[in-house]
Amino acid sequence: MIEKSVKTDFCSAAYEPVIDPSSYVHPLASVIGHVILGKNIMVAPFAAIRGDEGHPIYIGDNANVQDGVVIHALETEREGTPIEKNLITIKGESYAVYVGKNVSLAHQAQIHGPAAVMDGTFIGMKSLVFRSVVEENCVVEPGCNLVGVRIPKGRYVPAGSTITTQEAADRLPTITEDYPLKDLNRGVIHVNTSLAREYLKAKEK
Repeated sequence: MIEKSVKTDFCSAAYEPVIDPSSYVHPLASVIGHVILGKNIMVAPFAAIRGDEGHPIYIGDNANVQDGVVIHALETEREGTPIEKNLITIKGESYAVYVGKNVSLAHQAQIHGPAAVMDGTFIGMKSLVFRSVVEENCVVEPGCNLVGVRIPKGRYVPAGSTITTQEAADRLPTITEDYPLKDLNRGVIHVNTSLAREYLKAKEK
């Protein structure tokens, strides 16, 4: 379902999602409101991307939003006035949620703004990112909770970890050549961009 949002006291306009024609949104997924989807994105069944409270939500090229993922955000305006504490600034622009290029959001992950996941990062199954930034080329293994932190570039978060202080985030291990999941995201991106392309072809038949 792709749906326009409604005007409220925390959203001063009704927004239509902006979706590049090369991206595929499964009919059982929901993309609502002020959402911008780049190129070659796969949005799988039962994913929910809701830009009807906090907005905008941006997802970059070649990303994937897998089954049951929720992307949502705290309100980013009140009566037309921005709520700065609930916004993330990336390259001079403000977002409720920013997801970069070549990012994988695995099954049932939750990205709740204000939050950002930067290029080349993998967010594992049933992980939560809230009031946090995950920098480039990270791996967040399944079942993690990241709240109020910035994960440095090129780190991994061991499965089941809860990280709520910057000190803990800064101590996270660096991804090395012998880290077993170092190439995981590359394969996941390949599979999902291929699926997006082929599902779009099938729709045209």
